[in-house]
Amino acid sequence: MRLKNKVCLITGVASGMGRAAARRFAQEGAKVVGTDVQAPAGEAAMQEVKAQGGDGFFVAGDISRPEDAREMVRRGVERYGRLDVLYNNAGIFPSDDCSVINTEPEVWDLVYRVNLKGMYLMCRYGIPEIIRGGGGSVINIASFVALVGCSVPQDAYTSSKGAVIALSKSLAVQFGPKGVRCNAVCPGPVETPLLMQWLLSNPAEKAKRINRIPMGRLGKPEEIVALAVYLASDESAWTNGAAIVVDGGITANYF
Repeated sequence: MRLKNKVCLITGVASGMGRAAARRFAQEGAKVVGTDVQAPAGEAAMQEVKAQGGDGFFVAGDISRPEDAREMVRRGVERYGRLDVLYNNAGIFPSDDCSVINTEPEVWDLVYRVNLKGMYLMCRYGIPEIIRGGGGSVINIASFVALVGCSVPQDAYTSSKGAVIALSKSLAVQFGPKGVRCNAVCPGPVETPLLMQWLLSNPAEKAKRINRIPMGRLGKPEEIVALAVYLASDESAWTNGAAIVVDGGITANYF
């Protein structure tokens, strides 16, 4: 078991990559603190963890609220005594996030509040606990769109994920000497409920995206989580400050 007895806090466990991560991390021996703003779905996800024999529990809350972020960390440390891994998976990309010239300010603010402020708050409260426990790993979910331009823009989402990469590098430099490594994962389009709901109602948009992927398909949540397991494990002890792309080759495709 690659994560045996590691205490791992995973945000956004209600669906998609977060839900897959909770199951896989538990299978690898981790004690999982699962969090999400969607309480019923998040609780169901952690029940799946328990049903497969895993050790974990759910904490409901909004990562963009300081009191909620602090409570998520506090509850995990209270239950398990420490925090080894902070997996900042939660994020949003609303359908009305478009170009800067037609995205409403309230949409822009919402995306930044969840995707960036939420990550800042989880790091604010989580990193001191990781240091206190002797070191560990912070895994921040960014996106391939932070590395390339797009003719069908979601500018709030794209720029927020670019900021995630920059923040991850800064954290890597600050806290590496204290035993905390921090890396960003940049997934390509992945079959999550959030994305599929949008693409299934827009067949032309789905075809456009798949045609850009050399592998000819969308990614699966488990394929992103496989990298996260490496980053959470001691195997990644010298992996720090990286922005790792897992996208089926989409960012390598010129045409």
